Formats: sequence, C-alpha cells, structure tokens
Amino acid sequence: MKRFYTLVLSQRDQDNGLHRILLDGRPVKTPGKEPLAVPSDALAAAIVSEWAGQGEKIDPATMPIMGFANASIDQVLPDVATFAKGIAAYGANDLLCYRASDPNELVAEQAQLWDPLLDWARDRYDVAFVVTSGIMPVDQPAATVERLYAAVDALDPWLLSGFSTLVSISGSLLGSLALVEGVITADALWAAAHVDEAWQARQWGEDAEAIARNAIRRGQYDDAARYCALVAGASDSPA
Repeated sequence: MKRFYTLVLSQRDQDNGLHRILLDGRPVKTPGKEPLAVPSDALAAAIVSEWAGQGEKIDPATMPIMGFANASIDQVLPDVATFAKGIAAYGANDLLCYRASDPNELVAEQAQLWDPLLDWARDRYDVAFVVTSGIMPVDQPAATVERLYAAVDALDPWLLSGFSTLVSISGSLLGSLALVEGVITADALWAAAHVDEAWQARQWGEDAEAIARNAIRRGQYDDAARYCALVAGASDSPA
C-alpha cells in the first residue's frame, strides 16, 4: 500500500483515557475494524513513530509495536481469561524444568542460568516444581499450574500480546514472568533460553541457516520485550 497520509499524531479520548492514532486526522483501525487506541502516551508515541517512519510504501512488518497493540485489541481484550489461560499452559512444561543429563559442562551451565529463576518463582508464587532430565514430559503439581495461571491472569491485559511472544520464543513462562517483573533482563533471558544452542554451536559451529533463523527470532523477541516495557512503564493507563 502506498503512503496516503502526511501527518501522524495521537489524541487522548477524554471519555475513556485511551490514545487514538490519527492519520491526517482520521482514526486508524485494527484488522478487526476496531479503533487503534492504546492506554498510554508512551505506547501511542511508539506507534506514531512507526507510522511516521514509513516511506513511499507502508510495510506493516516494520511496525511491530502497532502489531502487538492490534493483537491486544482484537485478540486479547475480548476474552482476557481465555488468552491468559493459553499462555499459562506453558507453565506445565517450562523449559527450565527439563535438564540435560550430560555432558557435565552443559548440565552446569543450565543449572547456573536456570536455578536462580526457579528459586525466584518458588518464592514469588509459593509453588513447587518437578525437575527432570530428558525430554519425557512430567506433570507439575496442580497447585503450581493454578498459581501460574493466576499470575498470568493478573498481568495488565495490554501486556499479554507481547508476553505471549516472549513465552513462545523463550519456551519459559517462568523466565518471561521474571522479565516483565524486572527480575531479569531481556538479554539474560535470551541467553538462558538458548544455552543449549550456544553450547552446541561452541562444539560444532553454527551454520548460516541457524544464524539467520535466530536473527529473525531475536528480532521478534526484542520487539515483544520493547512492547512489554512500554506497557509496563505506562503511567496513564485507565483503571
């Protein structure tokens, strides 16, 4: 689509406190035909910057923050509980609970990066975890699964679209909760989630396909982390 607008700005709706995105004074709509209106000036400013940065042609792939906002409006907010439940399901098979049995170097690296996150989650949510070696699934205690769902359900609904991407790419609900609560950085969670790949690359080297694939995933991950940071840093979200 060719660029059809000159001026991009946001305008706060006095009735609901949301910030609408306007192109030459006309409101932007989501794919679901809802008004693109977000809960904070910082989030709105990021979306305005994405629209303003478009060239002669509009490329939605270069507007990830708007993409997460659209998903929040069209997919999350209509049924927050169901969306949260889908994300929380990762807690039953969290990456951090599945350890290598060998070699010793990898076992030690996993423990160094993963144990502090498990310890934090145990204390934060008063839960217990079953940790195993290998890939065969193990059942986590029912109380653990329930409390992790409650933790996800308690997050700001606007956060969930980006949070879902963090969880799916990292493979760790626990690590992603730690990230949005400021316990771990995005770089540290990425390293923890990819410790196995990093170890294998040191042993056998990386191929071009793996590097390209990881670069795409890292970009998506960083976009999700930035979106979550914008939502978490919002100070003017309506109650």
